[in-house]
Amino acid sequence: MTDGVASRPVRVLLADEQPLLRTGLRTVLGAEGGLDVVGEAGDGVEAVELARRLLPDVVLMDLRMPRRDGIAATGAIVSARLPVRVLILAAFAQDEQVVGALRAGASGFLTSDLPAADLIAAIRTVAAGGAVVAPRVLRRLLDRFAHLLPDPSATPAKALDLLTDREREVLTQVARGLSNAEIARALSVGETTVKTHVGHVLTKLRLRDRVQAVVLAYETGLVRSAGEVAPLTYRDQQ
Repeated sequence: MTDGVASRPVRVLLADEQPLLRTGLRTVLGAEGGLDVVGEAGDGVEAVELARRLLPDVVLMDLRMPRRDGIAATGAIVSARLPVRVLILAAFAQDEQVVGALRAGASGFLTSDLPAADLIAAIRTVAAGGAVVAPRVLRRLLDRFAHLLPDPSATPAKALDLLTDREREVLTQVARGLSNAEIARALSVGETTVKTHVGHVLTKLRLRDRVQAVVLAYETGLVRSAGEVAPLTYRDQQ
């Protein structure tokens, strides 16, 4: 999908209950070359239907919508295995909603107070196969839930047993927010080698992207302290 997106405008579907906000988003995105708003949905059911029919590259999804909320709509789009990625854009969200959206398969979570340039960069990143989480959102989650995660000195989760020692080491660095180039320097290996290891980690653990890798690393206790992690922003696509 990456090559196709790079050679044509990124097709975006807007899903928000409020027409005025959709108009504002359409104006912001329309002013940027290379982005094409192909449709608008006013509720979650319509968002799923339009995602199936229009096959946009990215659905820019609000959480609070009638008939079906953003988390349920995201789950429906992802479970249908459409070539469509979901980026959540919410004015406000409880921590449980953020976790729910990422677990449902969203490729990113942003708050609507971010600058327009950051929103555009995030859409491009997600369309290209990457993952985006607003730094303050990720920091808030880690600060709240870190003490609930398993002790890393305990026996690791069975899922991690599928990984080689090097792959587990790479996953740890991914969870700390390092890019492929930074991991390569830290481990004294080539960047291509790191990308291969990351791909193996995602495949073996059945993860969609780096965001889900970060969540898993914390859930299994592979990385525990919130102070260890750098917020995941516009990083490598894999």
